[in-house]
Amino acid sequence: MSATRQLYELWRHTASHHADSLALWDVPGGRRWTFAQLARDSETPPPAADHGICHPRGNGADFILELLRGWRHGLVTCPLDRDLGLAFAGPLPAQCAHLKVTSATTGAPRLVAFSAEQLCADASHIMQGMHLCPAWANLAAISLAHSYGFSSLVLLLVLQGMPLILAGGGLPEQLRAASSLWPDLVLPSVPALWRTWLEATVIPPNIRVAISAGAPLPLALEQQIFERHGLKVHNFYGSTECGGIAYDPTSEPRQHAQLAGRVMPGVQVSLNPEGCVEVQGPNVGMGYWPEPDPTLAGGVFRTRDLGEMREGLLFLRGRASDQINVAGRKVAPDAIEQVLRNHPEVRECVVFGVPDHAGHRGEAIVAAVVLSAPQVLGAVRQYTQNQLPPWQWPKHWWLTEELSPNERGKISRAQWSARYQAAHKTAAPG
Repeated sequence: MSATRQLYELWRHTASHHADSLALWDVPGGRRWTFAQLARDSETPPPAADHGICHPRGNGADFILELLRGWRHGLVTCPLDRDLGLAFAGPLPAQCAHLKVTSATTGAPRLVAFSAEQLCADASHIMQGMHLCPAWANLAAISLAHSYGFSSLVLLLVLQGMPLILAGGGLPEQLRAASSLWPDLVLPSVPALWRTWLEATVIPPNIRVAISAGAPLPLALEQQIFERHGLKVHNFYGSTECGGIAYDPTSEPRQHAQLAGRVMPGVQVSLNPEGCVEVQGPNVGMGYWPEPDPTLAGGVFRTRDLGEMREGLLFLRGRASDQINVAGRKVAPDAIEQVLRNHPEVRECVVFGVPDHAGHRGEAIVAAVVLSAPQVLGAVRQYTQNQLPPWQWPKHWWLTEELSPNERGKISRAQWSARYQAAHKTAAPG
């Protein structure tokens, strides 16, 4: 049996077990399916394929149907939210069932190959680690194609029998309309959307589990949601290459912004000699395709995230590749961003290093920020200096209205550093 047929048989078992229960509710499309109806509608001719690979797209019900049709006909699935110009020719690894596209925050996107067993393990870890109940419904306001949404929403529907409500997007009115359709909801999202919903006062009262991933969850935002709605937003740390890694299961807001959470059940986390997080477990992907890389091989994913382990809790200290060299000192931009995000006038920010041509100090720190109003920059700058030692103070401040996370809630430091340097190429940075 092919790897994808194995997934299809698991789906058929799920559909049979929950046959008459609601499986999928496409709110914008005005359509609903029970598990039996969804199974019936997936038994149609195969979708279009490229070298034996089909590409579910969009955030509607057709994404789910395309995925199931691909599995039924033995096609490897690779969800896409847009045309990335990736090459899909060449032999796939044996037992490959699924390809994920990396987020490409530090370079060109790459493909990660997964077996059926690895997808199943990730879904099982999420259900167990988050103590989710199949009677609750997942509310989809994030991309189904990206690894976070695919694991947390799609796989829990088709492999764990957890109903899925498709909101069609993350706009406040979309959330308001979709959240009224089910009594108990699980809402995976990203910090940017949580902030938008908080400011629009649309966070629904029937959320049983609130999750934030894709980017660091600011402590101030977590605390504000808890104070105003009595809702704990759980930080979730994962990666395209392996799915979920750590989750904060506590019932009250965290006290440390660097706390990623408790290591997920079935996952093993260790630190290499450089202090970077390494992940092992049945959820770790097979490897990069078509060009392999030793950072993901042999059942181990070697991240560039600097970490610290304390009694099963994982703390993140930034990325080794993002550290800024300021006069011989290594500065983690994450630490500066955490301070900035806790200021009420900061809507979004990204911190990065650029060559310090004038100061001859290696690199200079740049803070690109979106503020509530330009005139608050002085107060934000003073607040930052009060919270950080002098060598971590940004030397240059770049006000922009364009800084916004992608659907994963991520911002590429490398891309914004390049944009900053291009905009300031006629003079020393600043």
